[in-house]
This record gives sequence, structure tokens and C-alpha cells, in this order.
Amino acid sequence: MDIDWGVEVVDQIESHWRQQLRPRLEGLTDDEYFWQPVADCWTVSRRGQSSAPISFGTGEFTLDYAEPPHEQEPVTTIAWRLAHVLVGLASTNSKLFGRAATDTETFSYPGTAQEALQQLDDEYERFINGVRNLGAAGLAQPQGFPPAFADAPMARKMLYVNLELIHHGAEICLLRDLYLRNT
Repeated sequence: MDIDWGVEVVDQIESHWRQQLRPRLEGLTDDEYFWQPVADCWTVSRRGQSSAPISFGTGEFTLDYAEPPHEQEPVTTIAWRLAHVLVGLASTNSKLFGRAATDTETFSYPGTAQEALQQLDDEYERFINGVRNLGAAGLAQPQGFPPAFADAPMARKMLYVNLELIHHGAEICLLRDLYLRNT
């Protein structure tokens, strides 16, 4: 039996996106987006207002960060987790699928839930269309970056992005559940 791995990679994330993650994000409010379940959460902050050691981003809002190791891993807000997913998709899209170059330091982070969801939809659409266009032959090609994975097939990179969307999407959904039960 021949397996079309291009179809399988796309189906894995498309099923999750359409049936689980994206429907669970509908109606996300700014209060939820910025809700801090514990003190000193990392979040997305208006430029100059972050208390984190490092702030990344080029726009009005920045992403909290600090170099590891951490005495204790920080708890992050939905805003931070969405920003993490967004910049990962945007960076992948810029390297592979024709998006303008961007990375953690140069990304323009959204300051509202609505802006974040619009960016998420846009970056996801570019990503999934790019993966579809790779097909099985493109997924078998070496990914070329980063150096430790240069010879790994492109499929590994795409499956890693899928993993990030599923993993962080689940965290975001859990934070929404907690918010709804604690406010």
C-alpha cells in the first residue's frame, strides 16, 4: 500500500485545526487573552511596560522573555502562548513559504485577542497551503536548517510545527477553561 505522506501531514493538522483548536478559540476576549492565572506571568506587554528581563518585538507590543535556565519556568498567558505559536508559524512561513522575513525579535506581536486570531488565521493559511504545495516529494527533501537538522526531511519540520500547534493549542484551551471557572 502506497501512502501519500503529504496528504497525511496535512490531514493531521487540518483535522485538529478545524475540529478542535480553531472552534475553541472563537469568542476569545481581551480579558481572557491577558488573564494572569498566577502572579508574574509572562505575557505580551505594551512596549516599555514589561517586567521581564527581555522583551522581543518591533511593534507596539512585545513578548516577555528571559534566557534559560530559569529558577522556575514562568507561567504564560494566552497572549504569550498565541504569540509563541504565531511567531513560529511566521518564521516557518518566512523561510519556506514566501512570507516577509521575521523571527522572535522582529515580529509585530498583536495587542488584542481579535488581532491575534486574525494573525493566527493568516499565518496558518499560508502554512497549510505551503505544506500542501510541498507534496510528498517536497516533504522528502532535506530541510536545510537549522544546522542540526539540515539533512532531516522537510516532513520532520512540518510535523514539528504540527506538534507545536497541537501542544500549545491545548494549553491555550486549558487556560480558557480555567479563566471561565475563575472569573
